[in-house]
Amino acid sequence: MNYGFLIRNDRCIGCHACSTACKSENNVPLGVYRTWVKSVEVGVYPNVRRHFQVTRCNHCANPPCVRICPVTAMYQRDDGIVEFDPDVCIGCKACLQACPYDAIYVDPETGTAAKCHFCAHRIELGLEPACVVVCPEHAIIAGDLDDPNSEISRMLAELEVTVRKPEQGTAPKLFYVEGNDANLTPTAVEAAPPTFAWADAWSDRAWEVGGDGAPERARADRTADSGTPIRTPGAQGIPEPGPIFIGEGRMAGQMTQVAYNVQHRIPWHWPVPAYLVTKGISAGLFLLMALGVLLGGVPPVAPTLLWAGLGTLLFLGITTGLLVYDLERPERFLRIVFRPQWKSWLARGAFLLIGFGAVAGLWWVLEGGAWLGWWAEPAAMRPFLLGVGVPLALGAAVYTAFLFAQAEGRDLWQSPLLPVHLLVQAALAGSALILLTAPWLPWEARLLELARWTLGLSLGLDLLVTLLGEFGMPHASEVAARAAHRITHGPYRHHFWTGSLLLGHLVPLALLAFGGLWGEAAAGLLALVGLYLYEYAFVMAPQEIPNS
Repeated sequence: MNYGFLIRNDRCIGCHACSTACKSENNVPLGVYRTWVKSVEVGVYPNVRRHFQVTRCNHCANPPCVRICPVTAMYQRDDGIVEFDPDVCIGCKACLQACPYDAIYVDPETGTAAKCHFCAHRIELGLEPACVVVCPEHAIIAGDLDDPNSEISRMLAELEVTVRKPEQGTAPKLFYVEGNDANLTPTAVEAAPPTFAWADAWSDRAWEVGGDGAPERARADRTADSGTPIRTPGAQGIPEPGPIFIGEGRMAGQMTQVAYNVQHRIPWHWPVPAYLVTKGISAGLFLLMALGVLLGGVPPVAPTLLWAGLGTLLFLGITTGLLVYDLERPERFLRIVFRPQWKSWLARGAFLLIGFGAVAGLWWVLEGGAWLGWWAEPAAMRPFLLGVGVPLALGAAVYTAFLFAQAEGRDLWQSPLLPVHLLVQAALAGSALILLTAPWLPWEARLLELARWTLGLSLGLDLLVTLLGEFGMPHASEVAARAAHRITHGPYRHHFWTGSLLLGHLVPLALLAFGGLWGEAAAGLLALVGLYLYEYAFVMAPQEIPNS
């Protein structure tokens, strides 16, 4: 068995019966959808046509959502249906980032991932999915793709069909007859009007503050008397309007516009860029200290070792706290340890962080006990523990690059330079923390000197990687290019140019050149602030490019 869907767009009348039946059959809450009908209008009045497209999970033969799930809550059955288990899901939202089709959502009632599951409970009873049964035009056909005599197999052999985003390599099993490019390609229409045919069209950025349904920014942007939202073009994340206006201006100036679509909330917010910074500080601080001691450049002086170990463990703890805090079901976080899915870099990263923390913690306890006189100085164990800790710290610093690579719905994150970039950022963050705390902590002089050189070199190298690599080279896809444009010329341009490059790189380099204890501390602080602003833009911008 190998189940798939065929959508007959040549028959669909846009009645939304499939959406209603899906909600009723699967108890889908308000505000989220497993099946919806996207509508796009083309032409100029009076020669206008509206194209409908039933949109849902593609039940891919090569599903990226299954690979990235750290606890096997998302899985593929033997019959090809991509199913989910809400009783296992920890709400990490990684599957939402992996899906190139915006087919997965977080259930607001359970805090777990959900999507179309082919009405598997009906399939097991020999029944068809609810959407198939209710469609009045028989525009949705479901069946076994491996059975040459099935209706879906016969139609696929007779009709010309298309799929969404074949370049992603997911091998989708949702086929469209007369698939319209404006419907199939999310970015084909530059900007949606402020209002759909039956709904207000809030942009994805309006959900950034999140919360209780209506966007925070939209609620604040109201007139005092009427309470009607004021939609200022370009403000509050609302896209610039196209040539069609109601009121003043042209009444028909564009050939294509979206009449109806479903809005999708951005899954990851400030905790993710914050975790990238704290993880970089922890790994970079340990690497700087350990390599300095192991290579003989920094003497193993007790205060320096103890403060470096404390900083490593403190920021590793903050990193863990941020990761747990960002889960929709944080009480289930230990499932990533007790039932890991080893293809997921979220699971692999968790074990890298655990291993790194265990080795660094054991080393710090031995050093601390020796300093307090409880036992002899661990001269023999020190090289071993630091040597084991170095590759674990390297892994902790760069594993997120491989996790982002599994997030196949965000093309900008697929950069092959990302592992190198994260390693450079870890060196930057670790050395910045040493210089930032130098006015108050008794760092050994040679470690301070090492931190100065490391921060200067990492700032310069980070500039090269960012400007010439991540944003200087042509991007592999239109979606990645759009996300990069939002960072360099769109709503995140101030985060990038002013915050990250100017305040986070050029000013710290100037402060390091002039020297001075407090100047170097300011350089460290600005470097960390700039790093966070860059990570924030890098995490948020790709999530604002629509996938459906």
